Amino acid sequence: MATLGLVLSACAVPPDQGHVVDGVVMVAPPAPQVEVRPAPPQPDYVWIGGYWNWVGGRHTWVSGHWTTPRPGHHWVAYEWVRQGDGWRLRPGHWERG
Repeated sequence: MATLGLVLSACAVPPDQGHVVDGVVMVAPPAPQVEVRPAPPQPDYVWIGGYWNWVGGRHTWVSGHWTTPRPGHHWVAYEWVRQGDGWRLRPGHWERG
């Protein structure tokens, strides 16, 4: 029985923090998840789409949500951009215009 515990404990692999070099994630993000948008709480609300974030040594999905619009601005989505041999998350933000 002790052998079984030893074998099973080998299956729990902690996240590898070595996948980040100078803020660049060396693991490509998965394809975006398909999200079903619920009805907006107000007609003028803006949908902030979900995205993959890098947390604890792995990609973790952050679900989309509705938010109040910022007058005179539009939402620019989160985006993973290629940087050298890795990927950097460009945060979502409000942009004038």
